[in-house]
Amino acid sequence: MTPDLLAVVGARPNFVKLAPVLHALRARDVRPRVLHTGQHYDYLLSAAFLEQLDFPAVEFNLDVGSGTHAEQTAAVMVGVERVLEAHPELRAVLVAGDVNSTMAAAIAAAKIGQRVIHVESGLRSGDWEMPEEINRVVTDRVSDLLLCHSKEAVENLSREGVSSERIRLVGNTMIDSLFRLLPMARRTGAVARLGLRRGEYALVTLHRPAVVENSQRFASVLEVLGRLGERLPVVMPLHPRTRSRLEDHHWPPPKWLRIGDPLEYLGFLDVEASARLVITDSGGVQEETSALGVPCVTYRTTTERPVTITHGTNRLAGLDPVRLERACEEILAAPGPRPAAELPHWDGHAGPRAAHAIVEAMRAWAKADGGVRRSRNR
Repeated sequence: MTPDLLAVVGARPNFVKLAPVLHALRARDVRPRVLHTGQHYDYLLSAAFLEQLDFPAVEFNLDVGSGTHAEQTAAVMVGVERVLEAHPELRAVLVAGDVNSTMAAAIAAAKIGQRVIHVESGLRSGDWEMPEEINRVVTDRVSDLLLCHSKEAVENLSREGVSSERIRLVGNTMIDSLFRLLPMARRTGAVARLGLRRGEYALVTLHRPAVVENSQRFASVLEVLGRLGERLPVVMPLHPRTRSRLEDHHWPPPKWLRIGDPLEYLGFLDVEASARLVITDSGGVQEETSALGVPCVTYRTTTERPVTITHGTNRLAGLDPVRLERACEEILAAPGPRPAAELPHWDGHAGPRAAHAIVEAMRAWAKADGGVRRSRNR
């Protein structure tokens, strides 16, 4: 039997990305044991995912909660190290994405000689003001197996000098979850509950500090949304940071704007899949909309997912409200809906490919290490 590995999750996207991998690993006689850092601890952002994704039960829970980047990172590092030291049967650590929990777990594991596997390696925005960019680069640097979702990610790692022996192109595991759960999402009735008609509304998800923490920039976006709302309803599930800034503005929401709390995963998929257009600053939403064939405008200056532009439905508006409004007008003027994009390796089978790569690597490591955890100077 392949040795146990520790799968670390901590934020909403991690569950979606790792679920297909863990399903496939269990089918290959690997026992993934789950550690939840608690970086996102609201029920809608964690426990609901475990139920909807048929995620393995959480065995270790750190409950780190919110805090500064340093506080979260430090708490996760300490917690992960303690679990690994107490359980020498764990022979590899599996992380996904680019949140603080991802980087912290990878560093803690690498420091004590543990093998690290990173799902969604190689994404690069080139924007060092994004905390996620730091998390991506550091995690990749200490990882032993780097699983990529696109050839662009592979090329990024190769340019950085990562050995090809450590890189595997497996595809986008998050899209596996999307395809599997979309029929269930359609049955939630989330669109109807919000008083919307399929294909006749816009969905907005904005949460990054570059947008919502800049009062002038946020106000400009709200003006664009106001004019957009004169043409069709706009639904805007609010990230806690966005809600706080919205309240600071004392902006009276017009009747066309459906403001609400974050939607649980299936409900969000239903609303996203039926939108006429989506405005976002989220990385995952760029990917999901491309796979769904939903036009997306990303309100950022860069994207670490260029394949969503070259092969998908995404367009980059920068942080320019004029470009944002023009992009929305062009989308609304075009006939819809459009067919879903067929992105390379985003076919719903990335999880099994990732599991195969992981099993092969763990067997090779076990042979090379002689059954003993590697030792690194501390």
